[in-house]
Amino acid sequence: MKTDDARARLEVLLADIDGSAKVLEGENAMDFTELSSFDQHPADSGSIVADAQRQDAILHAISDQRDQVIEALARIDAGTYGRCVVCGKQLPDERLEARPEAARCIEDQAKSEA
Repeated sequence: MKTDDARARLEVLLADIDGSAKVLEGENAMDFTELSSFDQHPADSGSIVADAQRQDAILHAISDQRDQVIEALARIDAGTYGRCVVCGKQLPDERLEARPEAARCIEDQAKSEA
């Protein structure tokens, strides 16, 4: 993949990630204030907590992906984009097409996740 194409895709991906994070943060799922003076059913409280935990997990995943995109942009600037950060092997274009923020070859990614 050409670095100009990769940079453009990564910048679009970064903008999409930032937009998604703003939408999730704007939903205020972590706001536990009562909307009325009536007691809520106990299951409502459980739903609120579950929703807050789900939002927190999604925001954490978005933050991780954002970091990966920023690191990929830094690799473009450094001239190392498209090479595995572990073994230095050239990443296949198919991998970069699917995951332009990819930092490792399939083998090293599998080791990293194990």
